Amino acid sequence: MIATAPNSASLYRLDNLIAALARRSLWLSDAYFIGVSSYVQALRSAAMDGVDVRLLVPGSTDLPLLRAFSRSGFQPLLEAGVRVFEWNGPMMHAKTAVADGIWARVGSTNLNIASWMGNYELDVAIEDEAFAGSMEEMFLRDLEKSTEIVLRKPGRVAPEGERQRIPLRDRMAQGGSMGRAGAGTIRVGYAVGAALTDHRILGQAEAKTTGAVGILVLAIAISGLMWPLLVTLPLCFFLGWTAISLIAKTFRLYSGKGKKTGLLSENDRIPPSSQST
Repeated sequence: MIATAPNSASLYRLDNLIAALARRSLWLSDAYFIGVSSYVQALRSAAMDGVDVRLLVPGSTDLPLLRAFSRSGFQPLLEAGVRVFEWNGPMMHAKTAVADGIWARVGSTNLNIASWMGNYELDVAIEDEAFAGSMEEMFLRDLEKSTEIVLRKPGRVAPEGERQRIPLRDRMAQGGSMGRAGAGTIRVGYAVGAALTDHRILGQAEAKTTGAVGILVLAIAISGLMWPLLVTLPLCFFLGWTAISLIAKTFRLYSGKGKKTGLLSENDRIPPSSQST
């Protein structure tokens, strides 16, 4: 049993370790996948080493904006050989992993930074071939009701009888203009962050993004040298607005309104003798 608390990151370390140790297969299902750089690179490295890495995520979700976040991280995975599937049925809420037909995990932890490091979660990790085998069988049955997401290959015609697939770009377009804009912003952030920190290897498709951002930043820097007010005035406005918002929030917290959000005072706490075990 693995019980995690905020800032412990114990399951985050375990998930990265399993991605590094897997030798044959690593099959994952997750309801709210958001690929952070270190875990994305762990999955990419496993796939490039010949591990059969598959990720099953919902095709529909109760948090539409999160779907754009999730899909924005697919391209680096697909480029490395990770297979990504979207469940075609109602909202999928599973969080599972099975590695090499030996090890499996089931629980409440999602593959995102909020769940790994910000929440109280509970999972069970089991090293047992019979249990892991049944997990693999269920995973394969779920894939029969899913659509595989692929990178578009110009001129490619799918063979007759091939499993239903849809190019990533077409799937992204289904999210509407807001979804596409949000996903585009997130992809830019992921690519630039990876380029600056070297936390993962960038693919060729991300070269345009890093180049465009580099040119844009250079243009801003030159504008700042030639026309300082053009850069400093918007920056000062943003910093001032942020400062006022933080000060106002601090004042509300200290004025006692925090109790309305569900915080308990010492007198409100449940006596130890009445707490359930």
